[in-house]
Amino acid sequence: MVTRFLVCFVFAVAIASVDCNSEGDALNALKTNLADPHNVLQSWDPTLVNPCTWFHVTCNNNNSVIRVDLSNAGLSGQLVPQLERLANLQYLELFGNNLTGVIPNEIGNLTNLISLDLYQNQLSGEIPTSLGNLVSLRFLRLQSNEFSGTIPLEVFQLVRYGNLHILNVSDNQLVGTVTIQIQPDLQLLK
Repeated sequence: MVTRFLVCFVFAVAIASVDCNSEGDALNALKTNLADPHNVLQSWDPTLVNPCTWFHVTCNNNNSVIRVDLSNAGLSGQLVPQLERLANLQYLELFGNNLTGVIPNEIGNLTNLISLDLYQNQLSGEIPTSLGNLVSLRFLRLQSNEFSGTIPLEVFQLVRYGNLHILNVSDNQLVGTVTIQIQPDLQLLK
């Protein structure tokens, strides 16, 4: 009976630690995908269960990641879809780096995101329609990249029906016209 209890207990602890480390795993996936010449990510130790002790990471009272600020850190590489595991993330600040590739569609699953700052990188491809899922988003700054195509209608829906107040997609290779009625207090295409 005691043996059975211990096996169940160890199994439960193992599952809990995997669950608790989901955010750490997501951030470690990002770290693994980035070149970090200035060692700004050296505190990101994947053996620690709680990423709240890492530099450039802010957590709430429940030890859940709410902010990642790696702005102007000299990083290069690509964003990873695993970032969607940061379910409570409110601020993703990766501007002023040398990030390349596309914005993963999974970023659109971060429905608590208030600010997405990816400007002044070398990101390319189309702006994902999944960003239209970010109903809490107030600031979307994607300027000074290499995005192409049109701005998705789903993103403009955030302007009309959501909380989006700042949308900056200037200095990209976007085409098309803006034909929807815009909120009066929106700062659009600076």
